[in-house]
Amino acid sequence: MLLEINDLWKKFRLRQQRPQSLSVALHHLWRRRRLPLDTDFWALQGVCLRLEQGESLGVIGVNGSGKSTLLKLITGTMRPTRGTVTVCGRKSGLIELGAGFHPDFSGRDNVFINGMILGMDKTQIRRKFDQIVSFAELEQFIDIPVKYYSSGMYARLGFAVATAVEPELLIVDEVLAVGDLAFQQKCMKRIREMQKRGTSVVLVSHGLADIRQLCGRTLWLDHGRQMALGPTPEVLDAYMTYLQLENKKEHCVHE
Repeated sequence: MLLEINDLWKKFRLRQQRPQSLSVALHHLWRRRRLPLDTDFWALQGVCLRLEQGESLGVIGVNGSGKSTLLKLITGTMRPTRGTVTVCGRKSGLIELGAGFHPDFSGRDNVFINGMILGMDKTQIRRKFDQIVSFAELEQFIDIPVKYYSSGMYARLGFAVATAVEPELLIVDEVLAVGDLAFQQKCMKRIREMQKRGTSVVLVSHGLADIRQLCGRTLWLDHGRQMALGPTPEVLDAYMTYLQLENKKEHCVHE
């Protein structure tokens, strides 16, 4: 077992806008209006799954369904409200554009910083440095501050570092969508090569063709709830049917 998630829940506290002055607060009281209250928002509710070494999992759902929250819990950048996440092996993730990059440092410095955060030592990073820069196609820009990078350059460098770690588990969010088509194809090729070497992948994407191509199983989330978990073709078919029904409902409402 590489990844095990048991009864995973994540709650966020939504802060309502507060009165900006005492006079506004007194106005609410005089009008007998209740002041805005904070509310709880459950981003994930009771998610359970297991992933064996060498398996790959797609994660799908409409925006706001809890996909990115799930990935942050798997990478450990966020703690669950309830439940457990267990990863047995080295993990590496690309879940947020520019995450872990210091904008005032050069691309070179950020390669070393990110590499060490992901578990490599300086000797390993030096040995792989030229490969990382070459894959990211940033030879001309590696010594300038990354605050001047485009979103595509951020994505290329982040992906190059994340995959250079040679993890047992690679976690990738929709961030790859910011790259151009040629780079996306390059990334998919590298992911397939890593899968052949036994790397497991958890991939969040609205590109269902990528999910179908790379992932044997798929998890479908909706409003934080686990709608389906199973063979990718079956889950994608159920998801597409759901989207078609929702589109019909919306069309009827507008008519």
